[in-house]
Amino acid sequence: MIMNSVSAFQGNRKIASGTPAEVALTLKRLDDNGEAVLIFDDATGRQIEFDLRGTDAEILARLDNSEPRKPGRPKLGVTAREVTLLPRHWDWLAAQPGGASVTLRKLVDAARTANGGREAKRQAQEAADRFMLAMAGNQPHYEEVTRALYGGNYQRFAELTEDWPRDIRDHVRALADPAFDWPD
Repeated sequence: MIMNSVSAFQGNRKIASGTPAEVALTLKRLDDNGEAVLIFDDATGRQIEFDLRGTDAEILARLDNSEPRKPGRPKLGVTAREVTLLPRHWDWLAAQPGGASVTLRKLVDAARTANGGREAKRQAQEAADRFMLAMAGNQPHYEEVTRALYGGNYQRFAELTEDWPRDIRDHVRALADPAFDWPD
């Protein structure tokens, strides 16, 4: 899935997909006939909401400022957060070349590299699972589909979702795609 991509559904139909700004402006112009619209973050499968009040510029400004500024070096993408360690851990970090921050970044990068595709696979499983729970929890074979997703059985996953509403089926398959082992 494209990073920072969202998808909106009305009933079983996907009505918009793209950046948050694109989808928000599309939804603002939509005549929803009072039917609920659900919006999902494609990276996580989590349901999100947009405040569609006001002008296009006001909507876009709210989307741009959805996260309050935090301490750190935002131009570099650095975010300051609290880390709690035992004194012996702080002592070890302080003795490393570059200090605690550099060492922690190196350790995280090494762990991510060593992890290979397992993290991407886990994230895809969780995103597909969250979306399925919200949009397909009442569909036939839902529980079996979930087992096939976590079991890595794409053939069974595809077979069991075949009769689901097309937009939901296609979207959950796209979200789940990285969760399956494909030959190189």
